[in-house]
Amino acid sequence: MESALHRFKAEFFKALGHPVRLAILDTLREGEKSVGRLAEELGLEQPSVSQQLGILRQRGFVEARKEGTSVYYRTADPDVYAFLDLGRAIFERYLKNQSNLLSEIKEDSSSL
Repeated sequence: MESALHRFKAEFFKALGHPVRLAILDTLREGEKSVGRLAEELGLEQPSVSQQLGILRQRGFVEARKEGTSVYYRTADPDVYAFLDLGRAIFERYLKNQSNLLSEIKEDSSSL
């Protein structure tokens, strides 16, 4: 049975399911930035960054503030970084396990 919580979680994960959106959130960890600044730091075209920011904004991950002709974005809920940090820790453990496996393979092949 599908609940409101499960739907929310599905949309939450879907919004985080794009590498550029994750990179944007990581970049905003340092504080509020304009679209142009984000594009520059990420090495991406501004329209691409704007598109991904729109999705993050729609899902409530970022908030926007307009100043003159510039729009500045910031993280709406800093608790999202606890989740992203957990993902990094899991990734690091994965890499360590892969490194250990590679070492084992090298040891086995050197004994042949």
